[in-house]
Amino acid sequence: MKVLYVSSEALPFMASGGLADVAGSLPKALRKRLIGCRVVMPMYDGIKQELKDQMTFLTSISVPVAWRRQYCGIFEAKCDGVIYYLLDNQYYFKRDGIYGYYDDAERFAFFSRAVLEMIPHIGFKPDIIHCNDWQSALTPLYYSTMYATREGYENIKTVFTIHNIQYQGTYGKELISEVLGLRAEDTGLIEYDGDVNFMKGAIETANRVTTVSPSYANEILDPWYAHGLDPILRDRSFKLSGILNGIDVDNYNPETDKDIFANYSADNFAKKAVNKKELQKLMGLPQRKDVPVIGMVSRLVGHKGLDLCKAVLDELLATSDVQMVVLGSGEWQYEEFFKQLAAKYPDKFAVYIGFVPPLSRKIYAGADMFLMPSKSEPCGLSQMIALRYGTIPIVRETGGLRDSIHDSGDGEGNGFTFANYNAHEMLYTIRRAMEGYAQPKGWKILVERAMRCDNSWGKSANEYIKLYKALLKE
Repeated sequence: MKVLYVSSEALPFMASGGLADVAGSLPKALRKRLIGCRVVMPMYDGIKQELKDQMTFLTSISVPVAWRRQYCGIFEAKCDGVIYYLLDNQYYFKRDGIYGYYDDAERFAFFSRAVLEMIPHIGFKPDIIHCNDWQSALTPLYYSTMYATREGYENIKTVFTIHNIQYQGTYGKELISEVLGLRAEDTGLIEYDGDVNFMKGAIETANRVTTVSPSYANEILDPWYAHGLDPILRDRSFKLSGILNGIDVDNYNPETDKDIFANYSADNFAKKAVNKKELQKLMGLPQRKDVPVIGMVSRLVGHKGLDLCKAVLDELLATSDVQMVVLGSGEWQYEEFFKQLAAKYPDKFAVYIGFVPPLSRKIYAGADMFLMPSKSEPCGLSQMIALRYGTIPIVRETGGLRDSIHDSGDGEGNGFTFANYNAHEMLYTIRRAMEGYAQPKGWKILVERAMRCDNSWGKSANEYIKLYKALLKE
């Protein structure tokens, strides 16, 4: 079986979020299971030079973009046994960063079509093209409407994964003639609510639509979560399923992690206490082993549940013997709120505005608990990383948080959960966790159970392989 995995970002080359983690890990896990998986992504200017130096130029092609054609260079790289193709066009990709440009629609329309145009030139005809999020959503649409009957493209199946339905690639209809180059009879596939919607086009034309957790697959059929696409998803629900993401357990490994203060394992996690003490010291908090430390590593935006934090964290800090450490950046209102808490409770609360990956590792290893009160969370990686480091998640039951964290109230769970998007329900759950922490024997059992949870990509890869095999039998 041959799979071409299409992503706008992938580690180790370029990353802005969780999609890059997935594109850097899932293909590797598929390869270990003897699936011929290769990855294709844009050649961004920001890719480190040492990685560019290891690439091989294969050839150049000309890619249609509506009524014109654009140059596309094809480069090949190998990483952890996986072949990557990087598609070069300096007009589109020689820029700072990845997204946020006025012509993103054209840039990723070019990329989506270049993925198909390159296939005859790389000696690799895929059985399945697996696309991700709106930036590659046009590939299934183009395949269905322009390439499926061409010689050399026969019998390819397409899979489209929604990582976050909030970002759909919505633009004005003028794109149809100026950028997309679709035939008049095909424009209905991408038109939606008076606009062009890239994600809608993929949902209509892909053979399978997946998302990154089973719960999120159900949630996005609900208008509250779907950002307007629920009618289309309900109509196409027969092709929708959810597969929980994993994490790279080699990368996130407290036994070998060089960014934490002391290494430890599920068999012997005594040195987790060293990480806690050093984290407290680093963040300017009193170095007390008896007080629970709650960590947060998050983008500081509304859907991460920070309105709940604004409502009750002052009350928690005023009435409880607890410490909190927060790392993140985002909306001004949340940054200021956390800064004010740090000023008001200097012995209990510390915040670093920004994102420093080594510091995030220190928080995962040094905190006792990890708070994720998300309003919506398609999958979430932080709760899985926290488990790996023996830091007990406190989460709201939504999306991948519901699927990966189960309340320890029954004696079998790996964290603490609350169901409703309610600040005092969150506060009650935090206090339940603190009560658990006050019982060292039971807490030790919970930490060990958390560290032994299997959130590796192997489980996810096996589920994708099942989906691929079922699709090829149709």
